[in-house]
Amino acid sequence: MAMEYLGLDEINGPLVALDGVEGAGYEEMVRLRTADGERLGRVIALEGSRAVVQVFSGTSGLSLDGVSTRFSGKPMELALAPEIVGRIFNGAGEPIDGLGSVYPEKFADVNGSAINPVSRAYPRNYIRTGISSIDTLITLIRGQKLPIFSGSGMSHNRLAAQIVRQARISEEEGANFGIVFCAMGVTKDVADYFRRSFEESGALNRVTMFVNLSSDPIIERILTPRCALTAAEYLAFEQNMHILVIMTDMTSYAEALRELSSSKGEIPGRKGYPGYLYSDFASLYERAGVIKGRGGSVTQIPILTMPNDDITHPIPDLTGYITEGQIVLDRYLDQQGIYPPISVLPSLSRLMKDGIGEGFTRADHADVANQLFASYAKVSDARGLASVIGEEELSASDKLYLSFGDRFEREFLGQGADTDRTIDQSLDLGWHLLSILPREELERLDEKLLDEHYGKH
Repeated sequence: MAMEYLGLDEINGPLVALDGVEGAGYEEMVRLRTADGERLGRVIALEGSRAVVQVFSGTSGLSLDGVSTRFSGKPMELALAPEIVGRIFNGAGEPIDGLGSVYPEKFADVNGSAINPVSRAYPRNYIRTGISSIDTLITLIRGQKLPIFSGSGMSHNRLAAQIVRQARISEEEGANFGIVFCAMGVTKDVADYFRRSFEESGALNRVTMFVNLSSDPIIERILTPRCALTAAEYLAFEQNMHILVIMTDMTSYAEALRELSSSKGEIPGRKGYPGYLYSDFASLYERAGVIKGRGGSVTQIPILTMPNDDITHPIPDLTGYITEGQIVLDRYLDQQGIYPPISVLPSLSRLMKDGIGEGFTRADHADVANQLFASYAKVSDARGLASVIGEEELSASDKLYLSFGDRFEREFLGQGADTDRTIDQSLDLGWHLLSILPREELERLDEKLLDEHYGKH
């Protein structure tokens, strides 16, 4: 039941506290009325009869006596309808595209509900991104969560926009594919870049955008991925669509969570982040998956920037524990002008083995991927040896590996932001580059495949 209380007992930064509150619930929505209007808030802590509320738009101008607080009796809910596809919302789920309000088919709690592990189906089938290094070597499978580990100032925003523009599923299911794009703590020019990129490419008509700017309230940044995932779950499990959720930047989200934790006076964990950062991340990442008996799926690509390019930092470290692989961007490749600058060797997709091959991509996919990994690993050894004894002193085999490595980075990894390759084009290019090496060096490929493809692309 909704209850209303007069006055506040404490104001501390973005938080207000009320004593003598009965029947309030954690994450319950609150409306604070003042002489100047109304503000929204959310219950973030309960200590006996004391409720702590974080005010979305801040507490500037509030006084202890001039406020009436009404508890709604329910958590934050998002208005949902099939028409949310193609719309743009702010971090709290309110339309900002000038097209008016959503006429809801239903309302759903943004916190979601856990998927019963017994009802999960094993992820299969792949999502084509049109990017050779991802499709061939780190294949994205429907229902998977595959993060991108980047660094500050690198081209992860271009990569995210390219994936949105190019992502596809099989032709017969293509009409049921959509993207939920979630931007957290981005500057206005970055938000405009994403919006303009999607509009100009025509991708916006299958994208649902949730945008939280760096100038927006911290509490809204914490709600943004929850709103986005709630929309994704509705479209996937009630509208039978295959939804790809791209969330950038999870580091901004974690820093907002750290600021909120600090304002509540909680004891900090590693590098000042709250001790529950792992479980909080898991509450978002584990909303991806496939449910038995449902026609749709939710696939996630969280993007995070590693502070100081440190992959052992708590944000990438904990993300790696929860997700099924990672795509790592390399600063050296980025500085060489190679785009996308994907570092192949530390990147992996743990689910790709069951979503590629005959019936999914192409029969030779797994073997070509294994051979490209193995050959590129030998490039690192050859470059290390060349730095010690000089390139002139290398054996003929090592010089071939150096040539292979340079062309692999320029032609296979580096493909440009507007190049969309099919899986056949990517695999054929892989064969073309492997043909640089002597046939006897290709130990991961059987003779039948070599007879069919070696030197013929």
